[in-house]
Amino acid sequence: MRIFEEIRFSSRPTMFAAWPGMGNVGIIAMDYLRTKLNAKLFAEIDMSSFFIPDSIIVKDGIAQLPEIPGAVFYYQKNPNVIIFESSAQVSGKDSITIIKKILTIAEEHKVKRIFTAAAFAQPMSHKAPSKVLSACNTPASFKDLHKQHVTPMPDGYIAGQNGLLLGVAATREIDSCCLLGTIPSFASNLSYPKASLEIVRSFERILDITIDCRDLEESIAIVDKQLEAIEERIKEYFPSAMEKEEEMPNVEDEEVPRYIMDKIEKLFEEVKQDKSKAGKLKEELDRWKLYELYEHRFLDLFKDDDEKGRT
Repeated sequence: MRIFEEIRFSSRPTMFAAWPGMGNVGIIAMDYLRTKLNAKLFAEIDMSSFFIPDSIIVKDGIAQLPEIPGAVFYYQKNPNVIIFESSAQVSGKDSITIIKKILTIAEEHKVKRIFTAAAFAQPMSHKAPSKVLSACNTPASFKDLHKQHVTPMPDGYIAGQNGLLLGVAATREIDSCCLLGTIPSFASNLSYPKASLEIVRSFERILDITIDCRDLEESIAIVDKQLEAIEERIKEYFPSAMEKEEEMPNVEDEEVPRYIMDKIEKLFEEVKQDKSKAGKLKEELDRWKLYELYEHRFLDLFKDDDEKGRT
């Protein structure tokens, strides 16, 4: 742990923490909060011992190791907050080690509550509003969020460090909550700022402040246009693409784009586990004339294989 500045608060601060995840919902929200509060850097976790690269980066013929992921702490005293952001998730024992370091900072500054942020994927249209769900590790946290009309998350689990922190914090009797913004299941691998915006608005209520959200709203407009383009392409090619199908999907016309996009998303997940299914995915993308919109993501599926092949 590197400490760049010793800080003290006039009252117990609130801590916020996030890592990349589905839709980058949590990290977008946390980074936006940090930026708008003009929070200042004060500490950093040295990630060099937790990050073991399995490839190198070559640019203009020059080879170099990839950058070590960041894991940094910021603070602001109006309001009193500590914000932790990391650019990469770590799994296994290292994950617990990092979380314990974060909780040590929380204990040193007598943090009253920690909030993480993540996404909750579900069948929904990108046109539908995102909602904020919550998971808490104490009845007190649950009660406070219920007063703010935050809906409890359905029974299930939260993957990654955004969720794991709550469990480890409970062993130290530190109140912690995870706020989850709902996103379309097909958008889990796309940045989805609409959900991040709703989490930022929850932060406003938690801190009793006002945050200028216009930049996030502009990002939402851009993403909505991209998703709208995909939906329109599917609608355009649906009749001809389904001519050879023995069975038509049993969905309403307005639900067809989401049905197809969910199907494509499932194929992407299958190809991650079994590269031999890539042809089926490519065929489905071509069928709806969507390959150019998904090309970078499709090729990324084979990036690790290509790098291994060059070793």
